[in-house]
Amino acid sequence: MQDYLEGLNKQQLKATTTTSQYVRVVAGAGSGKTRVLTSRIVFLIKELGIDPKKILAITFTNKAANEMKQRVEKQLDGTSLGCHISTIHSFAVRFLRSEIKRINYPANFQILDGDDQKAIIREAYELYDLDKRDHNFRVALDYIGNNKVAGISCEEALKRAYSPFYENLAKVYRYYTERCQQMYGLDFDDLLLFTNKILKQNPDVRDKWQKRFEYILVDEFQDIDNVQYEMIELLCNRSTSVFVVGDPDQTIYTWRGANINIIMDFEKNFAGTETIILNQNYRSTRNILNGANSLIACNKNRLKKDLYTDNAEGRKIVHFTASSDDLEAEYVVRKIFDLEKEGVQYNDIAILYRSAYLSRAIEKQLMNVKIPYILYGGVRFYDRAEIKDMLSYLRLLTTQDDLSFKRVVNTPKRGIGKKTVDDLFELARNKRVKMIEAIDLFDGPAKKKLLAFKEQVEDWNRRAEQMNVEEIFQMLFEESDYRSTLELSKDPYDAERLENIKELMNDIVTFKNENPEAGLDDYLGNVSLYSDIQADKTGKFVSLMTIHAAKGLEFDNVFVIGLSESVFPSAKTLSEGIKGLEEERRLAYVAYTRAKERLYLTDNRSYSYAVATSKETSRFVKEIDEQFIERSGLIVPEETERVVNPDVSFTITRTSNIKARYRPDDIVVHEYFGEGKVLSVENNLYAKIAFEYPHMVRTIVVSTPKLRKKGE
Repeated sequence: MQDYLEGLNKQQLKATTTTSQYVRVVAGAGSGKTRVLTSRIVFLIKELGIDPKKILAITFTNKAANEMKQRVEKQLDGTSLGCHISTIHSFAVRFLRSEIKRINYPANFQILDGDDQKAIIREAYELYDLDKRDHNFRVALDYIGNNKVAGISCEEALKRAYSPFYENLAKVYRYYTERCQQMYGLDFDDLLLFTNKILKQNPDVRDKWQKRFEYILVDEFQDIDNVQYEMIELLCNRSTSVFVVGDPDQTIYTWRGANINIIMDFEKNFAGTETIILNQNYRSTRNILNGANSLIACNKNRLKKDLYTDNAEGRKIVHFTASSDDLEAEYVVRKIFDLEKEGVQYNDIAILYRSAYLSRAIEKQLMNVKIPYILYGGVRFYDRAEIKDMLSYLRLLTTQDDLSFKRVVNTPKRGIGKKTVDDLFELARNKRVKMIEAIDLFDGPAKKKLLAFKEQVEDWNRRAEQMNVEEIFQMLFEESDYRSTLELSKDPYDAERLENIKELMNDIVTFKNENPEAGLDDYLGNVSLYSDIQADKTGKFVSLMTIHAAKGLEFDNVFVIGLSESVFPSAKTLSEGIKGLEEERRLAYVAYTRAKERLYLTDNRSYSYAVATSKETSRFVKEIDEQFIERSGLIVPEETERVVNPDVSFTITRTSNIKARYRPDDIVVHEYFGEGKVLSVENNLYAKIAFEYPHMVRTIVVSTPKLRKKGE
């Protein structure tokens, strides 16, 4: 047996070596699906003699694609790979560079990222005098994307607009579409939609690409949407072999288009499908895995699988309920200290939550006690202003697009003000030319400065023809005065910005070394597609992130906080019925199965203004089988105590055992319910109060600031 097959379990080996034309691999959490995918590719090449160029493997993050490439190359003894392994958007870029001429677009079309899209929306708002406070950018972009994916034209959108609000959005949609066409710009939706359009409208192109790839493998198939699925179908003919891997229990992106029915109904659409279930988990202890299994079993729309592990039984899942969000955070901090005493490193700890706002209390506590942490979902590297500036300089040499021009024409300062830029933009729009081309037609006090900048760009362009990407970047960084501006700045943050740009240079050098034949267009396309969250596996930081961001990651110790009804599951989800609730349960399942050794679940009983009552523990905790979990009640009341960290000491003042604030028969005043009489007090946490009509008897959390004794 070949080395790359050694160590595979029975089901993994079956999936790797099957000769069925259509295969659906249902890969449970931590079951080694990436190894199966890479081993499958090697098997096709080594054992079946398939030409690597006939293999297309689709993943959904750049990180996963790079990991697969490295594994396959290693198993093929470092020989040239040849097969195409990439994200679906990267594949679309490759396809369009070759075929987009079919719809009269140039091969060097521009890929628009999120900031580019917002810049166009901002132009539309200025044109139509719209206030972004009334028309949020995200709402406008979602509206545009939904219409495009649904095949609704700008004209049809205008006809369907049933209010002034949607009439404005339809106008923005039309402007956005026209601007994209004018600059030959494609956003991420367009990359897929244009690919599908060309494949559908051109049988010769479709036939060519169907013959190019005889084997198609798709990772994370549970997260695929209808447009992505259509592309895969268009790339298949009757002889194409299709191998998909996914887990319906981990479908957590329906809110952005993922369709769970695609993987559920795969065998209906591809007759003769062989379904193989990977049900051995290599990640979690038995208690964690069995607890998660008992939770997900509550879902009805799923493919049943009995996920098991040979790992140790391990510690039980711990559930803790606090009386407030601050005390919930204090509990997490205390447990982190306990783990640290046992020798656990901070980077082996993750704190996960349903929504970003839930990080407030835990961040506050971590800062108070000086525990280092990283908040994922903050400003990503490629989204930082200085990085966007330098990438815009690079793009100015390839497309000379208006968005890049507007960003850097006065960065660093060249005495070209906003009014000049606005006037130049208006002139370019009226003349239907690019802004840099409109400079010759411009008549204004800043024309001399504009001409000087244009001449500099033209000079860079001429010299860039003889340079590689690294040399081009160095030229722009130096001669634009961007480097000297940062180095001479008195702003303390500019030193950090300078380091960021140096890191961008490292990125360019790495790209050049890995792709010696690639040019500037290739690098910019690669950067535009890059959107992964990459955890710092070397630094000693506790990781904070939403559960969606944690997908695909694993940690020895995981805290899932905020497990209260109407928080997780969210109130919005509860209003959507069974379908929404099952997705929330899948999200909880994903969170729990990130843990390898310890899993802590926490919630609190503080007052929630969202649901106008005190919180109660989430059903996603209650649904865990009792034999796999140990539950803790409310914090035992105690006085102020001192906790010591090796580096810092701090004091925690508890509020749960302060002398009883309210007693039966007290007269109290509530900000909303008015005057009332206390009937009883429970554990100094809740007071049952009789208010006047129409509020009657209500149970109120005594710590709410809306309640006070009469006369205070």
